[in-house]
Amino acid sequence: MAEMSIAEALRQAIREEMARDPRVFCIGEDIGIEGGFGGAFTVTLGLSDEFGHERILDTPVSEAGIAGVAIGAAIAGLRPIADVQYGDFMFCMMDQLANQAAKMTYMSGGTVKVPLVMRAPVGATSRGAQHAQSLEAFFTHIPGLKVLAPSTAYDAKGLLKSAVRDDNPVLIFEHKLLYGSKGPRSERGAISPIGEVPDEEYLVPIGEGIIRREGRDVTIVGKLLTMYRALAAAEQLAQEGIEAEVIDPRTLVPLDKGLILESVRKTGRLVIVEEDNLTGGWAADVAAIVAEEAFFWLDAPIKRVSAPDTPAPFAPVMEQFYVPSKERVIEAVKSLF
Repeated sequence: MAEMSIAEALRQAIREEMARDPRVFCIGEDIGIEGGFGGAFTVTLGLSDEFGHERILDTPVSEAGIAGVAIGAAIAGLRPIADVQYGDFMFCMMDQLANQAAKMTYMSGGTVKVPLVMRAPVGATSRGAQHAQSLEAFFTHIPGLKVLAPSTAYDAKGLLKSAVRDDNPVLIFEHKLLYGSKGPRSERGAISPIGEVPDEEYLVPIGEGIIRREGRDVTIVGKLLTMYRALAAAEQLAQEGIEAEVIDPRTLVPLDKGLILESVRKTGRLVIVEEDNLTGGWAADVAAIVAEEAFFWLDAPIKRVSAPDTPAPFAPVMEQFYVPSKERVIEAVKSLF
C-alpha cells in the first residue's frame, strides 16, 4: 500500500494506463508545459518527462478544440484522456459531447466506439460563478455518457483505470477541494483525504456504490465533497443517538440504485446532499427513484440539501452559505424525527 492524495492517485492511474497501452494519451491546456503545474491541479505533473509531448499534448485555450480532437481520436481507435481546467468550460464542448460522443455508437449500430475519458474539476472555491459550478446533473441527463464522481484516492485511481478501458465516453468529475491540501495548487479550505492505494493492479467497477458508514435510522447520500459533509454530520448525530448510514454512489451513471433502495428499506428515511443548485439537480432524480420504488418503506418525507437556485457567489462568506454544510445536513436529518 501507498498513501496518496486524490491528485496523486489520478496521476498514478494515468501513468499505469499509458505504460500499459500505447493508445492512451492525454490532451489539455497546460498539462505538460516545462515548469508548469501539470494542469490546473497538478494531476499530470511530470508525465511529459516520462512519456514525451507526443502523448502529453498541450493545446491552445480552446475547449471545443480539445473535445473535437479527443472525440476524433477515440473514434479512430486511440484512448484519449482529456483534461478540462474547470468543469464550467465543458459548456463550450456541449454540442460535441451531447450530439457526437454520446450518440455515435447508437447511430452506428454499435460499429463505432468512442473510448473517451474526460476529467473535469467542479465545486465552489472562491473563484466566482463561472469557475464554481457542479455540473454532474447536466451530463447524467445525456444518454450514452457514463458519469463518475470519486471522493477517495482509492476510488479515483480505480475508477479512472476502469474508465480508460471502457469503450464508451466517460466523464469523471473531481472536486477541487479534494485533490489535496498541500502543494503549489492547493485550495483554501481544501481537505486532504489521503488514502491507502494498493501497489498492485486493481480496478473499481463502474456502477457500484459503497456504504461509507453503517447506520439504522436514516440514509444520507452524498457525493464528492458532500460525502464528507455527510460523514461529519453522521458522527455528530451519533452523539445524539441517531445512527446515519452514509452512501457514496461513486458512479452517477450507471447508478447503483439497488444499494440506495436497500438502505432506505432498512432506515425508512432519506436525505440527499449535493452542491449543485436545487431545481433539476441529481438529488431530485435519486428522490424520484426512491419515491417510485421504496415509497412504502419511508417513514418521513425525502429531504434534499443543496445549493440555492442562484449562481455561485464570489464572496467567501456568501460561498460558505451557498455550499451545503454539516449543520444543514444535521438540521435536515433531525426534521425527519
